Amino acid sequence: MVSRNGSLRLFRLFGITVFVHWSWLLVAYLQYQYRRSVYPSALWFALEYGSLFAIVLLHEFGHALATLSVGGKADTIMLWPLGGVAFVDPPHRPGAVLWAIFAGPLVNIILLPLLLFAAIYVGQFAPHTSLASYIWMVFQINLGLLIFNMLPIYPLDGGQILHALLWFVLGYAQALRIVSVLGFVGAAGLVGLAVWLGLGPYTYIVAVFIGWRAVIGYQISRQIIRQANEAANRAPPPAATNVTWIPPANPQPGSTTNSWDKPPQ
Repeated sequence: MVSRNGSLRLFRLFGITVFVHWSWLLVAYLQYQYRRSVYPSALWFALEYGSLFAIVLLHEFGHALATLSVGGKADTIMLWPLGGVAFVDPPHRPGAVLWAIFAGPLVNIILLPLLLFAAIYVGQFAPHTSLASYIWMVFQINLGLLIFNMLPIYPLDGGQILHALLWFVLGYAQALRIVSVLGFVGAAGLVGLAVWLGLGPYTYIVAVFIGWRAVIGYQISRQIIRQANEAANRAPPPAATNVTWIPPANPQPGSTTNSWDKPPQ
Protein backbone atom coordinates (compact mmCIF):
# COMPACT_ATOMS: atom_id res chain seq x y z
CA MET A 1 0.00 0.00 0.00
CA VAL A 2 1.43 3.40 -1.01
CA SER A 3 0.67 6.48 1.06
CA ARG A 4 -0.10 9.92 -0.32
CA ASN A 5 3.52 11.09 -0.13
CA GLY A 6 4.88 8.16 -2.11
CA SER A 7 5.98 5.98 0.78
CA LEU A 8 5.33 2.27 1.19
CA ARG A 9 3.32 1.04 4.16
CA LEU A 10 5.11 -1.90 5.78
CA PHE A 11 3.20 -2.89 8.91
CA ARG A 12 1.41 -1.63 12.02
CA LEU A 13 2.51 -2.48 15.58
CA PHE A 14 1.35 -1.07 18.94
CA GLY A 15 -0.91 1.29 17.03
CA ILE A 16 2.08 2.69 15.10
CA THR A 17 2.19 2.43 11.31
CA VAL A 18 5.64 2.04 9.72
CA PHE A 19 6.36 3.49 6.29
CA VAL A 20 9.49 3.44 4.16
CA HIS A 21 10.09 6.20 1.64
CA TRP A 22 10.82 5.10 -1.92
CA SER A 23 14.15 6.99 -1.88
CA TRP A 24 15.33 4.69 0.90
CA LEU A 25 15.33 1.82 -1.59
CA LEU A 26 17.29 3.94 -4.08
CA VAL A 27 19.95 4.70 -1.49
CA ALA A 28 20.13 0.99 -0.62
CA TYR A 29 20.93 0.23 -4.25
CA LEU A 30 23.60 2.97 -4.40
CA GLN A 31 25.15 1.71 -1.19
CA TYR A 32 25.27 -1.79 -2.62
CA GLN A 33 27.12 -0.54 -5.68
CA TYR A 34 29.61 1.23 -3.40
CA ARG A 35 30.15 -1.70 -0.99
CA ARG A 36 29.60 -4.71 -3.21
CA SER A 37 33.27 -5.73 -2.96
CA VAL A 38 33.22 -5.95 0.87
CA TYR A 39 31.43 -9.30 0.92
CA PRO A 40 31.78 -12.28 -1.41
CA SER A 41 28.00 -12.46 -1.75
CA ALA A 42 25.31 -9.81 -2.11
CA LEU A 43 23.30 -11.63 0.55
CA TRP A 44 25.71 -10.40 3.24
CA PHE A 45 25.25 -6.82 2.13
CA ALA A 46 21.47 -7.30 2.15
CA LEU A 47 21.76 -8.65 5.68
CA GLU A 48 23.92 -5.69 6.73
CA TYR A 49 21.56 -3.12 5.26
CA GLY A 50 18.60 -4.96 6.76
CA SER A 51 20.32 -4.75 10.15
CA LEU A 52 20.74 -1.00 9.70
CA PHE A 53 17.03 -0.89 8.90
CA ALA A 54 16.24 -2.83 12.10
CA ILE A 55 18.44 -0.66 14.35
CA VAL A 56 16.92 2.57 13.04
CA LEU A 57 13.44 1.10 13.38
CA LEU A 58 14.05 0.03 17.00
CA HIS A 59 15.43 3.49 17.73
CA GLU A 60 12.28 5.15 16.40
CA PHE A 61 10.02 2.71 18.26
CA GLY A 62 11.89 3.77 21.40
CA HIS A 63 10.79 7.36 20.77
CA ALA A 64 7.22 6.36 19.92
CA LEU A 65 6.61 3.95 22.81
CA ALA A 66 8.14 6.36 25.34
CA THR A 67 5.82 9.08 24.05
CA LEU A 68 2.81 6.81 24.50
CA SER A 69 3.97 5.91 28.01
CA VAL A 70 3.70 9.55 29.15
CA GLY A 71 0.29 10.10 27.59
CA GLY A 72 1.40 11.55 24.27
CA LYS A 73 0.49 10.65 20.71
CA ALA A 74 2.57 8.54 18.33
CA ASP A 75 1.10 6.79 15.33
CA THR A 76 3.63 6.93 12.46
CA ILE A 77 7.27 6.05 11.79
CA MET A 78 8.88 6.98 8.49
CA LEU A 79 12.16 5.47 7.28
CA TRP A 80 14.02 7.51 4.71
CA PRO A 81 17.64 7.92 3.51
CA LEU A 82 18.66 10.29 6.33
CA GLY A 83 17.48 7.81 8.95
CA GLY A 84 14.11 7.49 10.60
CA VAL A 85 11.46 9.89 11.81
CA ALA A 86 8.97 9.05 14.54
CA PHE A 87 6.01 11.43 14.36
CA VAL A 88 5.44 11.91 18.08
CA ASP A 89 3.59 14.48 20.16
CA PRO A 90 4.53 14.14 23.84
CA PRO A 91 2.81 16.30 26.46
CA HIS A 92 4.16 19.86 26.48
CA ARG A 93 6.28 19.32 29.59
CA PRO A 94 10.09 19.23 29.68
CA GLY A 95 10.18 15.94 31.59
CA ALA A 96 7.85 14.18 29.16
CA VAL A 97 9.73 15.51 26.14
CA LEU A 98 13.08 14.53 27.68
CA TRP A 99 11.97 10.93 28.17
CA ALA A 100 10.40 10.70 24.71
CA ILE A 101 13.63 11.87 23.06
CA PHE A 102 16.13 9.99 25.24
CA ALA A 103 14.34 6.66 24.78
CA GLY A 104 15.58 6.48 21.18
CA PRO A 105 19.33 6.59 21.98
CA LEU A 106 18.62 4.36 24.98
CA VAL A 107 17.82 1.56 22.52
CA ASN A 108 21.27 1.97 20.93
CA ILE A 109 22.90 2.01 24.38
CA ILE A 110 21.20 -1.30 25.24
CA LEU A 111 22.28 -2.85 21.91
CA LEU A 112 25.88 -1.72 22.32
CA PRO A 113 27.16 -4.39 24.78
CA LEU A 114 25.11 -7.12 23.10
CA LEU A 115 26.63 -6.43 19.69
CA LEU A 116 30.12 -6.02 21.14
CA PHE A 117 29.88 -9.39 22.87
CA ALA A 118 28.66 -11.01 19.63
CA ALA A 119 31.49 -9.40 17.64
CA ILE A 120 34.15 -10.57 20.11
CA TYR A 121 32.69 -14.08 20.32
CA VAL A 122 32.46 -14.58 16.56
CA GLY A 123 35.85 -12.96 16.06
CA GLN A 124 37.45 -15.56 18.33
CA PHE A 125 35.79 -18.65 16.86
CA ALA A 126 35.29 -17.61 13.23
CA PRO A 127 37.85 -14.90 12.43
CA HIS A 128 38.33 -13.56 8.90
CA THR A 129 34.88 -14.71 7.83
CA SER A 130 31.96 -12.84 6.34
CA LEU A 131 30.02 -13.47 9.53
CA ALA A 132 32.70 -11.81 11.64
CA SER A 133 32.89 -8.85 9.25
CA TYR A 134 29.12 -8.51 9.24
CA ILE A 135 28.69 -8.49 13.04
CA TRP A 136 31.60 -6.09 13.52
CA MET A 137 30.09 -3.75 10.93
CA VAL A 138 26.67 -3.87 12.63
CA PHE A 139 28.36 -2.99 15.93
CA GLN A 140 30.06 -0.01 14.29
CA ILE A 141 26.79 1.09 12.68
CA ASN A 142 25.01 1.08 16.02
CA LEU A 143 27.88 2.90 17.73
CA GLY A 144 28.09 5.47 14.94
CA LEU A 145 24.36 6.14 15.07
CA LEU A 146 24.53 6.59 18.84
CA ILE A 147 27.48 9.00 18.75
CA PHE A 148 26.07 11.07 15.89
CA ASN A 149 22.56 11.28 17.34
CA MET A 150 23.85 12.37 20.74
CA LEU A 151 25.72 15.38 19.38
CA PRO A 152 24.20 18.51 21.00
CA ILE A 153 23.06 19.79 17.62
CA TYR A 154 19.39 20.53 17.00
CA PRO A 155 17.38 18.72 15.62
CA LEU A 156 19.44 15.62 16.45
CA ASP A 157 18.44 13.72 19.57
CA GLY A 158 21.31 15.24 21.53
CA GLY A 159 20.15 18.73 20.60
CA GLN A 160 16.55 17.95 21.54
CA ILE A 161 17.69 16.45 24.86
CA LEU A 162 19.67 19.64 25.53
CA HIS A 163 16.56 21.65 24.64
CA ALA A 164 14.47 19.71 27.18
CA LEU A 165 17.10 20.20 29.90
CA LEU A 166 17.36 23.95 29.22
CA TRP A 167 13.57 24.13 29.14
CA PHE A 168 13.53 23.38 32.88
CA VAL A 169 15.57 26.53 33.53
CA LEU A 170 14.97 28.99 30.67
CA GLY A 171 11.55 28.09 29.35
CA TYR A 172 10.60 26.50 26.05
CA ALA A 173 11.23 29.38 23.64
CA GLN A 174 14.58 30.58 25.01
CA ALA A 175 15.86 27.00 25.16
CA LEU A 176 14.75 26.41 21.56
CA ARG A 177 16.55 29.58 20.45
CA ILE A 178 19.83 28.43 22.00
CA VAL A 179 19.78 24.90 20.56
CA SER A 180 18.72 26.23 17.15
CA VAL A 181 21.81 28.43 17.04
CA LEU A 182 23.91 25.42 18.05
CA GLY A 183 22.25 23.44 15.28
CA PHE A 184 23.14 26.03 12.67
CA VAL A 185 26.75 26.15 13.93
CA GLY A 186 26.87 22.35 13.86
CA ALA A 187 25.61 22.26 10.27
CA ALA A 188 28.31 24.75 9.22
CA GLY A 189 30.93 22.70 11.06
CA LEU A 190 29.75 19.53 9.32
CA VAL A 191 30.18 21.21 5.94
CA GLY A 192 33.69 22.33 6.90
CA LEU A 193 34.53 18.80 8.06
CA ALA A 194 33.23 17.36 4.80
CA VAL A 195 35.42 19.76 2.79
CA TRP A 196 38.47 19.07 4.94
CA LEU A 197 38.15 15.27 4.83
CA GLY A 198 36.76 15.07 1.33
CA LEU A 199 33.56 13.35 2.41
CA GLY A 200 30.84 12.41 -0.03
CA PRO A 201 27.65 14.27 -0.96
CA TYR A 202 25.64 12.44 1.71
CA THR A 203 27.37 14.52 4.40
CA TYR A 204 26.37 17.75 2.67
CA ILE A 205 22.77 16.57 2.46
CA VAL A 206 22.74 15.87 6.20
CA ALA A 207 24.30 19.29 6.90
CA VAL A 208 21.68 21.06 4.78
CA PHE A 209 18.89 19.20 6.57
CA ILE A 210 20.26 20.10 10.01
CA GLY A 211 20.72 23.75 9.02
CA TRP A 212 17.21 23.93 7.56
CA ARG A 213 15.63 22.51 10.71
CA ALA A 214 17.76 24.79 12.89
CA VAL A 215 16.53 27.86 11.00
CA ILE A 216 12.92 26.71 11.43
CA GLY A 217 13.48 26.15 15.14
CA TYR A 218 14.98 29.62 15.53
CA GLN A 219 12.05 31.23 13.69
CA ILE A 220 9.56 29.37 15.91
CA SER A 221 11.37 30.53 19.05
CA ARG A 222 11.33 34.16 17.86
CA GLN A 223 7.64 33.93 17.06
CA ILE A 224 6.79 32.53 20.51
CA ILE A 225 8.88 35.18 22.28
CA ARG A 226 7.38 37.98 20.17
CA GLN A 227 3.83 36.81 20.84
CA ALA A 228 4.55 36.60 24.58
CA ASN A 229 5.95 40.15 24.58
CA GLU A 230 2.97 41.49 22.64
CA ALA A 231 0.56 39.80 25.03
CA ALA A 232 2.40 41.32 28.00
CA ASN A 233 2.26 44.80 26.47
CA ARG A 234 -1.47 44.49 25.79
CA ALA A 235 -2.24 43.40 29.35
CA PRO A 236 -3.91 46.19 31.44
CA PRO A 237 -1.92 47.57 34.40
CA PRO A 238 -2.75 46.01 37.75
CA ALA A 239 -5.53 47.83 39.60
CA ALA A 240 -4.51 49.89 42.63
CA THR A 241 -5.28 48.25 45.92
CA ASN A 242 -7.62 50.31 48.12
CA VAL A 243 -6.32 49.98 51.68
CA THR A 244 -8.61 51.26 54.42
CA TRP A 245 -6.97 52.30 57.67
CA ILE A 246 -8.59 50.92 60.80
CA PRO A 247 -7.64 52.70 64.02
CA PRO A 248 -6.75 50.57 67.03
CA ALA A 249 -9.72 49.71 69.19
CA ASN A 250 -9.94 51.65 72.51
CA PRO A 251 -6.33 52.71 72.85
CA GLN A 252 -5.35 53.12 76.49
CA PRO A 253 -3.75 56.35 77.73
CA GLY A 254 -0.01 56.13 77.57
CA SER A 255 -0.10 53.22 75.12
CA THR A 256 2.28 53.18 72.13
CA THR A 257 0.81 53.07 68.63
CA ASN A 258 2.90 51.10 66.12
CA SER A 259 3.75 52.77 62.84
CA TRP A 260 1.63 50.36 60.79
CA ASP A 261 -1.40 51.41 62.91
CA LYS A 262 -1.06 55.11 62.02
CA PRO A 263 -3.33 56.62 59.36
CA PRO A 264 -1.62 57.41 56.07
CA GLN A 265 -0.53 61.09 55.66
